[in-house]
Amino acid sequence: MKTSQELQQLRAVLLAHYDKNGRSLPWRIRPKDREAGAIADPYKIWLSEIMCQQTSVTAAAPFWHKFLQKWPSVDDLANAPRDEVLTAWAGLGYYARARNLHKCACIVAHEYGGQFPKSEQGLLKLPGIGPYTAAAIASICWGEATNIVDGNVERVISRLRMVDIPLPKGKGEIHRLAGKIADPQRAGDYGQALMDLGSQICKPRNPKCGMCPWAFACKAKEAGFMEEYPKRLKKQKRPIRYGAVFYMQCGSKILLRKRADKGLLGGMMEVPGTEWTLVKQTIDTLLLSAPVRRNWQVCEQEVVHVFTHFTLHLTVFTAQVGKEQAGIWAHLDRLDDYALPSLMRKAIHLAQK
Repeated sequence: MKTSQELQQLRAVLLAHYDKNGRSLPWRIRPKDREAGAIADPYKIWLSEIMCQQTSVTAAAPFWHKFLQKWPSVDDLANAPRDEVLTAWAGLGYYARARNLHKCACIVAHEYGGQFPKSEQGLLKLPGIGPYTAAAIASICWGEATNIVDGNVERVISRLRMVDIPLPKGKGEIHRLAGKIADPQRAGDYGQALMDLGSQICKPRNPKCGMCPWAFACKAKEAGFMEEYPKRLKKQKRPIRYGAVFYMQCGSKILLRKRADKGLLGGMMEVPGTEWTLVKQTIDTLLLSAPVRRNWQVCEQEVVHVFTHFTLHLTVFTAQVGKEQAGIWAHLDRLDDYALPSLMRKAIHLAQK
């Protein structure tokens, strides 16, 4: 089959499959919706794309609905206090996304008149919007012929063309090959169809090749090596870091503090604690960092939390005080009012056992 004929067939069968089987997502404008006059809202699409970065659609959807209920427009989000936005984001993870979300909303509202740039290149100038997100928004909202490549698409293309360069080195080649196939006519539908193909059919394990519209051209399927792609460099063992937190309770309140903006969990709230180090400290050494001198009790269990690049082991100390010290004291029945990441909620839960 000639290259041009194959490209046309790849586009045609994928779009036909999408028209019939594409996912119905809260923020997605399906072809039948568009025929009925529905138009993609850049604010809603942007919000969904940021939330779905490194997060499943299932986990992101409730947050997407909550954000739209609280802040129906980008201007509403920009005018909200950043701490309120971080609090609403708590539990979704990767908190730099929330800081950039608010920063981006402020720029769009105050410098762009509440209108998102209508091009991939224009979107790339905004904080928190990288190549994939810019390409997705531009194609879905304005039909720009972009090359949308996320992790799912990398897997599909690497199998389709049997790309032997391991990730992450192979990203450039995969992006180049994906760009050759990208449909310039139905750019938004094509990108979403390709993402659906990766998430629903061309799965990392046990791909559903019998349901795949691209099976006829897939080199990895023909060779029987589907699950060997994409090739990856051998993962290094995730290092372990150690630290401690000090859960101090006064009546029905506990002491919290705000983390610095820069760094992991920046701008979020936390139970006061130590720095996270590669060497595990003794109990006596950890207690030197306690916010006050008290008869601290140490929990038998540790909090274990996995971040992208390391695993954290936290020792939890608890103490009761009769008088509030300087700091932020949060009512235990109103912790949802604070931007507490899941790590800190784990520590609080352990301390209360």
